Amino acid sequence: MTYANPVFHYGYDRFFAKCRELGVDVVIVPDLPYEEKAEMEGPADACDVALISLIAPTSQERIRRIAGEAKGFIYVVSSMGVTGVRGEINTDLGAIVEEIRKVTDIPCAIGFGISTPEQALSMAAVSDGAIVGSAIVRIIARDGELAAPALYEYVRSMKEAVLKA
Repeated sequence: MTYANPVFHYGYDRFFAKCRELGVDVVIVPDLPYEEKAEMEGPADACDVALISLIAPTSQERIRRIAGEAKGFIYVVSSMGVTGVRGEINTDLGAIVEEIRKVTDIPCAIGFGISTPEQALSMAAVSDGAIVGSAIVRIIARDGELAAPALYEYVRSMKEAVLKA
């Protein structure tokens, strides 16, 4: 996961060539609007790197268009705002995933704010998985070089929750 500006400054061709060299299969660029993704997608495709499409709760009229062209998997945004841990998620994500499924059978994973096993279970119950980022970063920030045991336990608990769905 990165943002558009660093990729732009590094150079699209150079960035995706480095991704291929390092074995990166997919890149998530959350601030890249769907309408502007073609500029980045050409160099990504040339290097066999999937540029992951995001579908937000406000994308209702655009869901079919975005999902129809998606590669790799679809990142379904759980709620409005910026990434980070959330206490609760109230968006009707099941309805969004249902709309996506009308257009494609590509996997859908829900992210933005998923931080507890209960949330992961809830998200995986209506999609193909849960995406967790900020909660992991928070553990690393808290524990630094000693984070491995806490990360192991956290990821294990999240995986168990998703597998129950």
